[in-house]
Amino acid sequence: MFAVVRWTFFLVFWAVVAGFLYYTLPQRDVVQVSGTEIIRQDFSGWNRIFYAQADAGNAETINRDLRLINTVRRNGRVMVYRNEDTGFGWPPYFKLDSSNLQAEAQNASRQNDEQWYAITHYGIRSEFLTIYPNATNLSPVDSADVRLIPWFNIVFLTVLLAFVWGIWVRLKRFRENRIDPLFEDA
Repeated sequence: MFAVVRWTFFLVFWAVVAGFLYYTLPQRDVVQVSGTEIIRQDFSGWNRIFYAQADAGNAETINRDLRLINTVRRNGRVMVYRNEDTGFGWPPYFKLDSSNLQAEAQNASRQNDEQWYAITHYGIRSEFLTIYPNATNLSPVDSADVRLIPWFNIVFLTVLLAFVWGIWVRLKRFRENRIDPLFEDA
């Protein structure tokens, strides 16, 4: 029975860690920008945690304008990204240029329909929860079939795995050298 509880705890713990990393680490999609818009959004619900704080210099209110970038993916499905400053909060993207990104997206929507863009973002899109991923960068790519390798994510996850492994090895050695001999003596 204890083994089931222990494995359940570890599975839930690592699922939360994986979900956190999936939400926070940057992702890139290849899209065509179809338009931009600004909507008034209330942030009084429980899904407020998925949105950034108010832009620098603005008061924190119950509702504010939310910039959206409308896109179409390679498979024809539409995707909507929000465009908010993260400032110096979490996640630490230090994004302070949402107005410039909105102007780039508006310009991209007026370009020819054959131009594809790599949009860098973090977060998830959920129609049920009414949340959008936050766009952080928009850059043109050669074609819709371009291969984007997530180098930052690869390096970050490798370093994180090495750090966790190092702590686990040190804790295992500490237990073997300090705690287990005490139980053997007792």
